[in-house]
Amino acid sequence: MKSRQNNLELLAPAGSPEKLKYALHYGADAVYAGIPDFSLRARINNFDEKTLKAGVEYTHKKGKKIYVTLNIYAHHSHLAKVEKHLKFLKKIKVDGIIVSDPGIIRLIKKYCPETEIHLSTQANATNWQAVKFWHEQGVKRVVLAREVTLEEIREIKKNVPKMELEYFVHGAMCMSYSGRCILSKWMNNRSANLGDCTQPCRWRYHTTCNIKHETKNISVKDERNRFEIDLEEDQHGTYFFNSYDLNLIEHLKDLAEAGVESFKIEGRAKSVYYISIVCRAYQRVISSLGKGKELIGSVKKSQKDLTLLVNRGYTKGFLLGNEPEHNFHSDNFKNLVQFVGEVTGNEGKLSRVKVHNEIFQNDILEAVSPGGDYKLKIKKIYNHNKQKVAEAHGGHKNEYFFEFDKVLEEKSLLRRKINQKPVL
Repeated sequence: MKSRQNNLELLAPAGSPEKLKYALHYGADAVYAGIPDFSLRARINNFDEKTLKAGVEYTHKKGKKIYVTLNIYAHHSHLAKVEKHLKFLKKIKVDGIIVSDPGIIRLIKKYCPETEIHLSTQANATNWQAVKFWHEQGVKRVVLAREVTLEEIREIKKNVPKMELEYFVHGAMCMSYSGRCILSKWMNNRSANLGDCTQPCRWRYHTTCNIKHETKNISVKDERNRFEIDLEEDQHGTYFFNSYDLNLIEHLKDLAEAGVESFKIEGRAKSVYYISIVCRAYQRVISSLGKGKELIGSVKKSQKDLTLLVNRGYTKGFLLGNEPEHNFHSDNFKNLVQFVGEVTGNEGKLSRVKVHNEIFQNDILEAVSPGGDYKLKIKKIYNHNKQKVAEAHGGHKNEYFFEFDKVLEEKSLLRRKINQKPVL
């Protein structure tokens, strides 16, 4: 399943070297990654220069592309480190650099003149005049703000036809304009614009009411009683900052016709299971564009896959000109399946498995692969010493060996229905 035949790109997040490999295996044409110092993912980010170099080599060996995030809003103290990092990026030959700061764009031109410059969504490009301005500055691609509508995308492409357009199609939505939020800095002294957001918009809050001089003052406190904010509460209550997740699987054809060339997935902090399922779902639809009934079937099947993932509820965001919905009720919708393990290799009839959640001998599992899903029967379980056991548990470094009724390919994922009770 490759989307290059349509001149379209599925761009996936790579929050770690492992996630990078899974994203490419499950259908991504390109990945984006960065090291903590310069990326908007300072935490839950396992890349350093050594692993980033290895990631570039691995990606290129697969015939695909990797873009590096350098999209912080830099202060003077960052500049010397940025210059050093750019020299490193030139040496390892990344395919593009995602940036939001005009000063860093100047440095890219100086130190990496042959590397593509991609303007981050943090730069808030929302109109064709802005996009034209950035094109004149040497920017090759613009990651459009999530607030841009489908009609506005058409207008941008019409007026700046040589600019490549990238658009977020799946993942978390920010309650602030294109992610330029100050809540984390205000509450925890960790700046979202330096890649260290603690996501206070996802916290649960409760109300506190004080009556003084016949005036009822309503405020909310977070679940740990650290911060208090005055507000007017509506009937829904608690998660008042919390947006639904973006899901545009039904509108890829519309976006492609409007001029979008790269479909971007959010989620560098998500699991390998999440990344794999989302990549497979979107690549299935991209590969079916222009194929009539096959496209309809692909969209339906992919949407079903996406509903099985943990999510906050889905929205189409601003794409169709509406205000995106917000989830005032809870932080997440209940998951229908549980990710329990990943196949890291095979030894004859045995599959080597990294276990994430407990697996019992009589569990009925489902294997997930790029080509499809199928039920599995467990014949035997062995621990890392090849001793037979009745169950396998995660939370440690040792892997298990499983004999299934089928031999599984490496990077197959294992899951089970959430309501299945283990038989001991």
